[in-house]
Amino acid sequence: MLQSKLPDVGTTIFTIMSRLAQEHQAINLGQGFPDFDPDPALCQLVSKAMAEGHNQYPYMTGVPPLRHAIAHKVRTLYGRTYDPDSEITVTSGATEALMAAVLACVGNGDEVVVIEPCYDSYLPAIRLAGGIPVTVPLRAPTQEDPSFRVDWQQVRDAITPRTRLIMMNFPHNPTGIILQDSDLDALENIVRDTGVLLLSDEPYEHIVFDGQHHRSVATRALLSDHAFVISSFGKTYHATGWKVGYCCAPKIMSAELRKIHQFIVFTVSSPMQFALAEYMRDPTPYLELSHFYQIRRDRLAQGLTGSRFKVLPSPGTFFLMADYREISDENEAEFSRWLTVTHGVTVIPVSAFYREPDAPQSNHQLVRFCFAKKESTLDAAIEKLQRV
Repeated sequence: MLQSKLPDVGTTIFTIMSRLAQEHQAINLGQGFPDFDPDPALCQLVSKAMAEGHNQYPYMTGVPPLRHAIAHKVRTLYGRTYDPDSEITVTSGATEALMAAVLACVGNGDEVVVIEPCYDSYLPAIRLAGGIPVTVPLRAPTQEDPSFRVDWQQVRDAITPRTRLIMMNFPHNPTGIILQDSDLDALENIVRDTGVLLLSDEPYEHIVFDGQHHRSVATRALLSDHAFVISSFGKTYHATGWKVGYCCAPKIMSAELRKIHQFIVFTVSSPMQFALAEYMRDPTPYLELSHFYQIRRDRLAQGLTGSRFKVLPSPGTFFLMADYREISDENEAEFSRWLTVTHGVTVIPVSAFYREPDAPQSNHQLVRFCFAKKESTLDAAIEKLQRV
């Protein structure tokens, strides 16, 4: 008889809410993907790559032009030089890179510190590797300070002799918070004292607002020497369905990740890789991405000021959180369903990103909006939300 390796994993809240949105013809600001297409020039480059014969298995580690383009970008933006041949691996989206990194370094009984709320693949990946997740919650917003914060002392206190890895994600989904220099300083002290490895999930690296900049783990030598740094072309180029990401890591760590990668997917779509490599010659699309999304963030935030929702700061990602306590005292999942069914706008409960989503400590009366949408989509949603 089949015995489940993930007995407590069912249908994700993202699938549930999207299905509910479809059933009730609601505007879906829940799942995190754009409702518009990539740059036509990028799509044409895919066709060009196909016409040029790039239709068979590419290198397991990723085609050389793309790995070199990634190395150049990371060196230019963050100052870290990765060897494109031995330290950069193209993966089937950031999610595959996460799984491969965890499986590469976590074994039975190893502990992994996870900062929560967190992306829903983290804990299952740890369990499949035989590891034990140890969650450390962000400090929740208060009236005096409306942002989530990392308590690095709590992170340090969670580390034991069995800790193998710290998993983190900045700019952070779902809260939108970004790292400051003081955060990297605190993290350096932890790594220096413990030697723990890092998995830094950075798919929103190019979506940071208000004149701030992304502080990648790759900007610090000590941190990058201990880190798998993961990102996603899907988020950067509005092509989430292409499922192309990458992982940068020191040679020894990359070698172990590649052993796992080759037996999960082996390799990644050839024409997409060649197209992305050529498209990356011009840095303008990712350098201007923050401005592109800040217009949408501000549009949604301004629209919500005319409602009973209270908008929280969103310094990064394409997500915005709002407090609904003036509207309802229901928990976040119940409120999100009610908003979809009654008012025709779908959101995601922030509690879904916690290990125990139904627990009182996981419910702060917050929901997450995705503003990676056409302006007309956002305007239609705002009109409905202002009537709540």
